Amino acid sequence: WHGDCREVLPHVHADAVVSDPPYGMKWDGRVTVGAGGHGRKGTKAKNFGVTIVGDECQFDPAPWLGFPKVVLWGSNHYAQRLPVGTTLVWLKRNDAGFGSFLSDAELGWMNTGHGVYARRDLSMMAETLTRIHPTQKPVKLMEWCIQLAKLAPNSKVFDPYMGSGTTGVAAVNLGMRFVGVEIHRPYFEEACRRIEQAYAQPRLFEDKVGAGD
Repeated sequence: WHGDCREVLPHVHADAVVSDPPYGMKWDGRVTVGAGGHGRKGTKAKNFGVTIVGDECQFDPAPWLGFPKVVLWGSNHYAQRLPVGTTLVWLKRNDAGFGSFLSDAELGWMNTGHGVYARRDLSMMAETLTRIHPTQKPVKLMEWCIQLAKLAPNSKVFDPYMGSGTTGVAAVNLGMRFVGVEIHRPYFEEACRRIEQAYAQPRLFEDKVGAGD
């Protein structure tokens, strides 16, 4: 869906919400350079100066908490509005790089359980100049989220803040159905392209009608 997720919500029935919503940071993609920063002096990230729709407001998770399974990233920005649940930690860099640039990790929240689980994924570190969305997450990270939610096969995953469509790609890769909403038209178009491309990929071990043992 291209539009406002709050307007789409009454029309969506899904087994899980898995999303990376706007946190209320009003971040514009700016990065620092030098010994304590990231990148070469004079270079800028692809999304330098780009703000995310809705990121100027404090995020309210309440509309999404009624779904059976919920995974929301950036939970440290609105923790006081969340009930007890599982904490997810995305380690974005190697130990040697801790404290060198912005955050070393990002926190997510899941509405079931009460443990803490971590995953290291460095795949976005080299994507500063090429990533589609300024806060884009790795596909494998979102696959991990969906797997932690322990959804039944063919469950429907809903991402109300779809961005570049990473959650959709992850859902398709895991054989799930997907519904996504994005308000920013260019990101919506990119998300559609990426998800369609994921659907077009051949699936290993997929059952074939009429296939033998």
